[in-house]
Amino acid sequence: MSAKSTKLPVVFVGHGSPMNAIEENRWSEGFRALGAALPRPTAIVAISAHWYVPGTFVTGNDKPPTIHDFGGFPDELYAVQYPAAGDPALARELVSELEAAGHEAALRNDWGLDHGTWSVLHHMRPKADCPVIQLSIDQRLPPAEHVALGRVLAPLRERGVLVLGSGNITHNLRDAFGRMHSGDARTPPWAAQFDAEATSAIERHDHEHLAAMALSDNARLAHPTLDHYLPLLYCAGASQPDDRASFPITGFDLGSLSMRCVVWE
Repeated sequence: MSAKSTKLPVVFVGHGSPMNAIEENRWSEGFRALGAALPRPTAIVAISAHWYVPGTFVTGNDKPPTIHDFGGFPDELYAVQYPAAGDPALARELVSELEAAGHEAALRNDWGLDHGTWSVLHHMRPKADCPVIQLSIDQRLPPAEHVALGRVLAPLRERGVLVLGSGNITHNLRDAFGRMHSGDARTPPWAAQFDAEATSAIERHDHEHLAAMALSDNARLAHPTLDHYLPLLYCAGASQPDDRASFPITGFDLGSLSMRCVVWE
């Protein structure tokens, strides 16, 4: 990754467990290395699996709160704060651009930075020195529409804005927790196949296939719900045909949870 160009890459991160925010492991080490390799953004637009609601919204707060949207974890994790500033002007502009492209969108001040965003930025930009806004995922839309929404984000890259998607290419928590309790860390064929198929489509810049994968038979196992897959489609939409995709983090956590990270630049 080069800092010479003013055009920022697009990044999709497999965020995995919230515990990655406070644990020292291969994933947190990978997030830190990724952040160090990226140019400093002027701002970050994050699409997190954990703002999955009926509608397209953009956070408009000056100081977005750190949301601990999970339960049953150690107190140390709930103590983590990510005090990045918001960017209300960028948020308003993004809403206008989405509407101009034919998408319904609105500002929201009742959300902030959920753990899909802050658990990785805690390592990627530990000083919280870049403004961050979040874009929600409209759970009502078909997969191809999320790619189209991502295309609206592409011009922001030329202005030094980092488009950051956070989810997982495979995310079946029932399977992952079962393997955690049984001690079976093997990756099942369906997870390996779905991850490999998505990787091939990314390398071919085949957004249509990536969107179709969300409705495939394998997706029923890889994604009982689509919230963790759809951020990848926004990032694919924000990429451009001359971008090259690389995969600085790969592997599976808890057997079936793909932690693959994608950088388009």
